[in-house]
Amino acid sequence: MEAITYFITDAVFVQFPDYVRGVVIAEDVANGTSPPELVALLRETEVAARERLVLETLAAEPHMAIWREVFRKIGIKPSEFRPSIEALARRVLHGQELPLINTLVDIGTLISLRHLVPTGGHAIDHLTQDITLRTATGEETFVPFGSDQVEHPTPGEIIFAEGDTVLTRRWIWRQANHTLTLPTTTAIEFNVDGLPPAGKAEIEQICQEVMDLTARFCGGTLRYELLTRENPRILLKR
Repeated sequence: MEAITYFITDAVFVQFPDYVRGVVIAEDVANGTSPPELVALLRETEVAARERLVLETLAAEPHMAIWREVFRKIGIKPSEFRPSIEALARRVLHGQELPLINTLVDIGTLISLRHLVPTGGHAIDHLTQDITLRTATGEETFVPFGSDQVEHPTPGEIIFAEGDTVLTRRWIWRQANHTLTLPTTTAIEFNVDGLPPAGKAEIEQICQEVMDLTARFCGGTLRYELLTRENPRILLKR
């Protein structure tokens, strides 16, 4: 198998030079239904979020406000397409328990809510091409999670893609069926997205937490790397 790389194009860093993406790579993991201990941690995180966040002022919370600002800058209305972390927090503040999907997905959800930093996983068992965070041409295809309808991103939209198959639209908005994390997933990469006030040190700390939880509940071989303007490319699979 040829090596697969993971990179962020210059076009992203030209607009957002302080952006950092932590990438946690976990291989030979055992996924499945979340154990009671992990479920308890998620529920505790929901309670903590309700104690420190207020629905009416949520959009002004610094970790939310930065993504709203970014969305507006790249031509996305944040009230129409909410950044994933804001949508997650709003569900919790409306009193909803977050649904349990599987262990790896639930770890990403827990970490996102705990730190208010977008954290999401993509199964990499069956990747055959490089994956990239880049601007879209508009010719790429996207099948959103839970749908079979093919969409095409807006030209210039920031997407995460394997070749011309979109994995996530609008940077951190919605994931595709492609690279969906399933109970049978044995290899995954988690993206941890940082913009000020979340800097490199915080993203590194969060990556370590993701690795600790994954090792604890799923085992496997784990490592993490940071993608930055100075280091825009890493080797994902050897």
